[in-house]
Amino acid sequence: MASPPQLSAIKDARVLMVGAGGIGCELLKTLALSGFRDIHIIDMDTIEVSNLNRQFLFRQKHVGQSKAKVARDAVLRFRPNISITPYHANVKDPDFNVDFFKQFNVVLNGLDNLDARRHVNRLCLAADVPLVESGTTGFLGQVTIHLKGKTECYECQPKPAPKSYPVCTITSTPSKFVHCIVWAKDLLFAKLFGDKAQDNDLNVRSGNASTSDHTDDVFERRTDEDIEEYGRRIYDHVFGYNIEVALSNEETWKNRNRPRPIYSKDVLPERPINQNGNMDGASATDNPSSVSAMASLGMKNPQEIWSLMENSKIFLEALKLFFGKRDKEIGNLSFDKDDQLAVEFVTSAANIRASSFGIPLHSLFESKGMAGNIVHAVATTNAIIAGLIVIEAIKVLQKDAKNYRMTYCLEHPSKKMLLMPVEPYEPNKSCYVCSETPLTLEINTHQSTLRDFVDKIVKAKLGMNLPLIMHGSALLYEVGDDLEEDMVANYAANLEKVMSELPSPVTSGTLLTVEDLQQELTCNINVKHRDEFDEEKEPDGMVLSGWTQAPAVEKKDENHVGNGVGTSKNMPTNAEQVEMNEDLEIVPADVEIPAEKKRKLSEISNNDGLGTSRGAAETNSHSKVEELDDDDDVVFICDGDSDTIKRKKLH
Repeated sequence: MASPPQLSAIKDARVLMVGAGGIGCELLKTLALSGFRDIHIIDMDTIEVSNLNRQFLFRQKHVGQSKAKVARDAVLRFRPNISITPYHANVKDPDFNVDFFKQFNVVLNGLDNLDARRHVNRLCLAADVPLVESGTTGFLGQVTIHLKGKTECYECQPKPAPKSYPVCTITSTPSKFVHCIVWAKDLLFAKLFGDKAQDNDLNVRSGNASTSDHTDDVFERRTDEDIEEYGRRIYDHVFGYNIEVALSNEETWKNRNRPRPIYSKDVLPERPINQNGNMDGASATDNPSSVSAMASLGMKNPQEIWSLMENSKIFLEALKLFFGKRDKEIGNLSFDKDDQLAVEFVTSAANIRASSFGIPLHSLFESKGMAGNIVHAVATTNAIIAGLIVIEAIKVLQKDAKNYRMTYCLEHPSKKMLLMPVEPYEPNKSCYVCSETPLTLEINTHQSTLRDFVDKIVKAKLGMNLPLIMHGSALLYEVGDDLEEDMVANYAANLEKVMSELPSPVTSGTLLTVEDLQQELTCNINVKHRDEFDEEKEPDGMVLSGWTQAPAVEKKDENHVGNGVGTSKNMPTNAEQVEMNEDLEIVPADVEIPAEKKRKLSEISNNDGLGTSRGAAETNSHSKVEELDDDDDVVFICDGDSDTIKRKKLH
């Protein structure tokens, strides 16, 4: 039961929730039942079928509707006398500016991507509003608290970039199954069923135009061409002919295993016959997304690993069903993890490609997890974290600073505890966000353009949405709806100029000022000219320092398990799934606990409850806590040593 001071703080508070997903549903329910009367929710998402198993405020009839609005309506049914204001919008929209944030007593985050988290963090700093962050993955969870000038902000510790793969790896030299999934989903599926005008490396042409079928767009279905003939032609092109073309480059395969071309005639009979079914039995409903090649072929177990022949049958059957049952959608389709036929097609295509390159095959269940970036969530963890968020929010409202805690939810008990509280840390004096520490940029000022700088540094690394770039008093670039046409034209022209040829030249020793007026964030960058960069280690052709981006994390294939989620001994992880999605991040924050703290991380690491492998825990000289940085669709990995700045306990 809340005390009178707590009840008073709760009753008078105006709370902003950002995110109405797995954590958000639990959080809204808990806020309402705890006595909060004025709650605002921002979420841009609509409800999907895959949400229904854990986001309990939603039902089948709500699919396609706004999460924020449906969540509001659901809670008002059992708490009709409170005020809940939903916003079906992106938190980065201009309407949600610093003045908007200032009207709230506390902000509670339940987001699922790094970019939005950074944006909210900066607005909370500018508005001087406390922020309570949270994240879950499987049985693991965390709640952290951030107050301007008192605790470290969300960005005091650098977050790693998601792992990306070179295009040549995906198209020519895959070595992991995830490479095959990306190829099947983003190249083949998109080329066949999406915009056919898009250009990619699948449409390889023969050098002998007079004697080859590969002179035209092979993905274009010919007039009166039988669908099975078309399917086999596509099969032979991407799994046979394209592989042969790749093999012709002997240099590529000097130190790699050579793939083998696969042609349909070598795997299937000339005219394969459906097993226990046909196109009419492919779907028992009128819902296009429920059409199934598996059902058509009488295959039922999604956790079974199909043979090459079975994958080939699924591939051709899925293609046949797309053109036979969903032909009106072709040209406008994009991959959806809730689209059964799309998942079947991508799984079969990835497996055939994997077979060609000697990569172990995977089940549909595993493939769906990779293709859809699915990490199977635990609703109980979301409920626990939501409760902890509310506890910290009440402390914030009472200004009970001595009792603020960051709390980690463990998978296995440590000292008979599943919840491990840690005192917050002081702000990082090197943080460019809350301490405004200058950064250093090494760049070839004679080759890199202003656009390169804006895209690769200002937006991608600094997370600014509406940047303004100045050299002294000279304005080099600005974004805004109120700009005059001649100014817009000047800034557009500047984007294409190399740094040293801008109206106010940027050379070695230049100090650039970059601002985001929406976030009210200013950053100073010292420019240092550098002639050459390592293309493999420094692919951007420029290096930002002073703020250090942690490396992306990779896990070995042997940690991959049957449900699409890789694992160490005690923690569900799947680096491969997360690495290929640019919107998702892996964040090993490595919280170092000072030796004098009453509850030390060494009490945790012996049990391995935070996902560090036992071997790593024994070899590290410092005990560390990982940071979970997402709602319920992202995996976080604590992996060995990383160069993080030591943090001081908040006294």
